[in-house]
Amino acid sequence: MIDYETIRVIWWLFIGVVAIGFALTNGFDFGIGALIPFLGRTDTERRVIINTVGATWEGNQVWLVLLGGAIFAVWPLVYATLFSGLYAAMLLVLFALFFRPAGFDYRSKLENPTWRNAWDWGLCIGGAVPSILLGVLVGNLILGLPYHLDADLRSFYTGTFLGLLHPYALLCGVIGLLMNLFHGSIFLMWRTEGTLRERARGAVAVLGPALLVAMVLATLWTLSLDRPEIAQMAATDAPSNPLNKTVVGQGAGWLAHFTGHAWMLPAPVVAFAGFIGAYVLGRAGSAGLSFLLSSLGIAGLLLTIGFGLFPFLLISSTDPKSSLTMWDATASHFNLLLSFWITVVFLPIVLAYTRWVYKVIWGSVTEAKVLQDSHTLY
Repeated sequence: MIDYETIRVIWWLFIGVVAIGFALTNGFDFGIGALIPFLGRTDTERRVIINTVGATWEGNQVWLVLLGGAIFAVWPLVYATLFSGLYAAMLLVLFALFFRPAGFDYRSKLENPTWRNAWDWGLCIGGAVPSILLGVLVGNLILGLPYHLDADLRSFYTGTFLGLLHPYALLCGVIGLLMNLFHGSIFLMWRTEGTLRERARGAVAVLGPALLVAMVLATLWTLSLDRPEIAQMAATDAPSNPLNKTVVGQGAGWLAHFTGHAWMLPAPVVAFAGFIGAYVLGRAGSAGLSFLLSSLGIAGLLLTIGFGLFPFLLISSTDPKSSLTMWDATASHFNLLLSFWITVVFLPIVLAYTRWVYKVIWGSVTEAKVLQDSHTLY
C-alpha cells in the first residue's frame, strides 16, 4: 500500500498534469474563439476558424470538469475555499462559457449576417473572459487570498470581487489572454491555408513579443513580493489539519525559494525558451514545431507557478497559519488511494482516445471544404 505522504505527492503531480492538459487544450480553444472577429473577414473565413476546433472543443472542456472534480475529491478544503470565496468570479467565468456551446451550435443555423456576427462576438467573449479571469485567479494565488479558518476548519472569505483586481493579478490576466491568443494563433496557422494562415502568422508575430514582455514584467514583480514560509509543521503523514503548523507571513522571497530548490529552476527556463522558440518558428512558418514549443512554454509556465507555491496550495494573506498545503489540505488516505487507482485505470484510456480523435479529424480546414460540407460542419 502507498503511504499517506507519498500518495499526497502523487496527487499533487497528478493535478498538475491535469492543469497542464486543461491549459494546453482549452488554451488554443479559448484563443481561437477570441480571434474569430479579428482574423475572419468573411462569413466563410469565420466558419473555417470555428471548424478548426469544431470537432474537439467539447472534449477539451472535459479537462476543466476533470480539474474541478479532482480538486473536490483530493483537496476538499481548497475546493471549499475557492468556490465559496470566489463565487462571483467563478460565476462570471461560467456565464462567459455559456456563449461557447450556444455559439458553436446555433451560429450557423441562420444565414442572417447580424445573427452570425452576434454569435461570433459571443464566442470571442467565451474565449477571452475565461482566459483573463483564470489568469487573475493565478495572480491572486501568488498574492494570497483574504480568508481564515476557524477551530472547526470552516473557511471564511473576507475579500470582495473588486479586491481580486489587484494590478499584479490584472497583469497575470493579461498574460493568460496573450498566452491563449498566441497558442490559438499557432494552432490556427497549423490547420488553415492561404490568406487565413498568413493572418494567423501575422498574429503570432505581434502576440509573441507582447507575451514575452508581459512575462518579464510579471517575473520581476513576483521577485519583489513576499512569500510565506512554514516555520514549524506536523508530520507530513499525519491526518490533515491546516492549523497544526506555524507560518511566517514574510519569508525569504520567491527567488530564494527557487534557488534553494535547484530542481525547480528548469521550469521558468523552459517557459521562456518554449515561447521564444514558438515565436521564432511561428514567424518562419513552421506551425507544427511552433505549436509543440508553445505547448512546452505553457507547461513550463504552469510548472513554475506550481513549484513557486510548493508546498502551498492556497496562501492566506490575512492569516498565514490558515494557508493550505499539500500536506494538510488533502482528503483521507483511503480516498486518495481509491481515487488514485481509478485514475490509473481511466486516465490512460482518456489520453489514448483523445489521441485517436485528433488523428482521425486532423488535416487542413479550407473554405472549399466548409462550403462543400455546409450541412455537417459548423
